[in-house]
Amino acid sequence: MIPWVQLDSAKTPDGAQELRLKRRGSEFSIMLGTNELMNSRLSGSEEALAKLSCQRIAGHRRPRVLIGGLGMGFTLRAALAELGSIVVAELVPAVVAWARGPMTEIFGGCLDDPRVIIHGTDVGQLIQSGPAAWDAILLDVDNGPKGIVHKSNDALYSLQGLGAARAALKPGGVLAVWSQGPDSGFTRRLKQAGFAVEEVNTRANGKRGARHVIWIATNGSRT
Repeated sequence: MIPWVQLDSAKTPDGAQELRLKRRGSEFSIMLGTNELMNSRLSGSEEALAKLSCQRIAGHRRPRVLIGGLGMGFTLRAALAELGSIVVAELVPAVVAWARGPMTEIFGGCLDDPRVIIHGTDVGQLIQSGPAAWDAILLDVDNGPKGIVHKSNDALYSLQGLGAARAALKPGGVLAVWSQGPDSGFTRRLKQAGFAVEEVNTRANGKRGARHVIWIATNGSRT
């Protein structure tokens, strides 16, 4: 078996933990401690995050989409296949450097697409930059609705943070959140924040792999 080789590492924004980029043949992995945050062979649920969101805003004119977390670009590429203007918030500069360096082939030039803007900032700051600014906000910054990469991300999933996200969405806009597994408390908070909530189960790699959860929370009167 081909061994894993560590290509690079970077501190998380709070400096408390380390992200590691590893490669085995043509396969890439980004690790946080012993947790694998993403793997280049498992793109299905991240792609579903984008596709489900795009379906919900298909009737919106010139939709603006905010993606929290660049990762390996699976969500971004899937959104680009269907949408126009996309802003990506990525707080760790090394992740962007990896996308333009060792993982260039995986990204397929999507970072050079004129429809894409990369912001090296906290997605929470962009969410609070103005009311009704976005048609969709897609969050894939942690392994679920809890800050593990950056502890302050907890605020994104709090009742106050969800209220800010709803205020940042246009009528009929969606907040989509990826998770490694279910979280009934988060579902309740989404509803308390005034969203109409769908909880979608999906596979890590299309029809195979671990079961992941995507919340599609709509800013509207639909229940």
